[in-house]
Amino acid sequence: QVQLVESGGGLVQPGGSLRLSCAASGSTFSGNVMGWYRQAPGKEREFVATMASGRSANYADSMKGRFTISRDSARNTVYLQMNSLKPEDTAVYYCYFAYQKIYWGQGTQVTVSS
Repeated sequence: QVQLVESGGGLVQPGGSLRLSCAASGSTFSGNVMGWYRQAPGKEREFVATMASGRSANYADSMKGRFTISRDSARNTVYLQMNSLKPEDTAVYYCYFAYQKIYWGQGTQVTVSS
């Protein structure tokens, strides 16, 4: 089993920045994939970014250039640095850990509003 704890969400003005963190614990074997999805009210969950252990990152087109995913393998933690935030980035952000099955975090709310 893998447990995920997210943090870093909150309220930010348009154009601002936030950094989300997601710490994994439990059976965190190497060769895993960690990343982020988000879900806005009334919309389906959508892919944000992903990074396999020791590999390069992949992003949804709408996030390229604004969001950066990174990992600290020693801490089993994945980060999402979000810059130039827009109101349409408002959503619950979920991290995930994938190794033989997918585990999800509890979600953290990000609200972009003036």
